[in-house]
Amino acid sequence: MFRPTGFADLAGKRVGIFGYGVEGRAAAARLREIADLVLVDDHPEPGSDVLVSGEGGLDALLQCDVVLKSPGIPRRRADVVNLDLHGVTVTSALNLWLHETDRARVVALTGTKGKSTTTALVAFFLHCLCQTALRLGNIGQPPYDPSIDTSAGWLVLEVSSFQCVDLDVAPGVVVVTSLGADHLDWHGSLAQYHDDKLSLTRAEGDHQTLVPDTETFHQIDEQLGGDLRFIARDASHLAAALGLIGNHNDSNVALALAAVEALTGTTVDEVREVVAAEAFTFEPLRGRLTLVATETVGGAILRYVDDGLATSVLPTMAALEVFENEPVALIAGGYDRGVDYEELASVLAARSQPTTVITMGDAGQRLDAALRGHRAELSRHAATMLEAVQLARTSLDTGGVVLLSPAAPSFDAYRNWEERSDDFTSIVHSLVD
Repeated sequence: MFRPTGFADLAGKRVGIFGYGVEGRAAAARLREIADLVLVDDHPEPGSDVLVSGEGGLDALLQCDVVLKSPGIPRRRADVVNLDLHGVTVTSALNLWLHETDRARVVALTGTKGKSTTTALVAFFLHCLCQTALRLGNIGQPPYDPSIDTSAGWLVLEVSSFQCVDLDVAPGVVVVTSLGADHLDWHGSLAQYHDDKLSLTRAEGDHQTLVPDTETFHQIDEQLGGDLRFIARDASHLAAALGLIGNHNDSNVALALAAVEALTGTTVDEVREVVAAEAFTFEPLRGRLTLVATETVGGAILRYVDDGLATSVLPTMAALEVFENEPVALIAGGYDRGVDYEELASVLAARSQPTTVITMGDAGQRLDAALRGHRAELSRHAATMLEAVQLARTSLDTGGVVLLSPAAPSFDAYRNWEERSDDFTSIVHSLVD
């Protein structure tokens, strides 16, 4: 079977691009001049030249030499498996890019929570050292987009579990920030999700693997590859200086410091000292415990916090830990992808401070069902974000935090998490300003 190890190997070949979103368009732009392209998507834009997968598109892919699958299409979906069975090589554009890139210049970051923040931190720390660094992948743009020059500097790559599955070579440094439950509808089970995400650490090629020094990772060390290092939390309060809320960010900062040390050879202490002097210039990512507004109602102080990037249970529980000593009205829910909400329900029920949970969407209904087994009175359901914010606001008559931390994707009502966070922010300002 033909197995390409770079885009150059596809010259003159018939190449299918399965999934025509951001990644698919970038791959097409990279290959348009050298390969015969077949563009296929489950739901292409009307009037485009992209074939519908269920209306002849899959048959067209069977005639290809190679199919580049976009991350959103599950690797074990029946139509993808069928391509394998018929001798069609299925890989990803990111995998081809890694094969032909100097992987010693690449650090890849993945994890159930914290990967976006840690990716931003690594790039910022490198800039503080006057090093050239590009943020790529989920946090930025596909690194194989021909409009991006990746020929120089460090390449800081955020990688999702969807992408890990298709990578058979590893970059010089791999960072896993955390491990919880997410994307079970895509991976099929929690065990498969963990195995798929950690597969990046086991990919071929010499590399360092950096993980948090926690019981979770020590228990699964046999599933981790590379030159493994366990990284303890940073105790210098650098996270607070960077404007990052929550103790979990001490771990993210420590991993970022260790990654920069691994890349540049500059010691962690030296990196920390340089970064501390520039910490005030760091801009935390939107949607990661971002303070949207503060208001005083009847002498009570209300804070509105956007944690919209929390699309799984683990980051939402981390957010609740940040506000464990304050009343909280949590807005949660969205698209249901089969995640077990029992642990989150237990955490909510065990809170000592006044707590209200405003649920939305199908995932919210499932969280509500889990709460019924603990403290049903905590939960109220809202049909819209406006209703959710209003319910949350009126529930905190003695002050506290209105927290958008959905523990679910946004695809039921919004195009992406940014649109959901924008809606929350806009509504808050309309009520508060």
